[in-house]
Amino acid sequence: MNPDDAGTHATGPPSTTLPMGDPARSVGAEFPTMTHPETENDGRLRNLLEWGGIILVAVLFALLVRGLAFQTFYIPSESMVPRLETNDRVLVNKLAYDFRDPARGDVTVFRTPPNAHIVAMDDLVKRIVGLPGETIEGRDGSIYIDGKLLNEPYLPAGVTSPPFKAVKIPANSYFMLGDNRQLSNDSHIWGPANKDLFVGPVFVTIWPLDRIDVPGWVWGIPITIAVGSILYVVFRKREDED
Repeated sequence: MNPDDAGTHATGPPSTTLPMGDPARSVGAEFPTMTHPETENDGRLRNLLEWGGIILVAVLFALLVRGLAFQTFYIPSESMVPRLETNDRVLVNKLAYDFRDPARGDVTVFRTPPNAHIVAMDDLVKRIVGLPGETIEGRDGSIYIDGKLLNEPYLPAGVTSPPFKAVKIPANSYFMLGDNRQLSNDSHIWGPANKDLFVGPVFVTIWPLDRIDVPGWVWGIPITIAVGSILYVVFRKREDED
């Protein structure tokens, strides 16, 4: 062998024979893609930030809704038994009467009328029984509206109303009675309540647990939020992988 050739072979790069086929695929097979810890950490951090953002938005939304649309109230008396028991806590829809008029049968929270002279109770909860412009009267244990007997299916059997003289209900005012008629300090004593005092109708009972009466459709709200959040994260992860 020629010494010059031997020197050349000794110092030059070794020859490499690539397999037949796609060169890129062959090289990829021999030198697999390496993952970097920094990239994985960035992905985890981004996922944490996304979940944190979702939770923060949900909390802020809940606080906003509670402050503007709903308010909790404590029931201190038995005037609305059995619809509301003493020590119940209820959620009141503060926006309901911005979109509709109060209706007969609504169980409504309202600020205590000045002429009621009820001490240590800033708010009351009663049922709307008489509407503006109607003449209401308590007679023979029942309620009469414009001389006609009022059907009150929400009252338990055997409940009787105290007697009171016929009252013409002024405009923008409502006649409020407790369901527990014999133990309720209400409009049959101090007269109709002005709508300007209304906070809103009782939406749900939220405490105690054995008396929760949340409407079925309400459960769809948190379920929809949870499912939407999960789908967002899953599809976002797939896009990152692609």
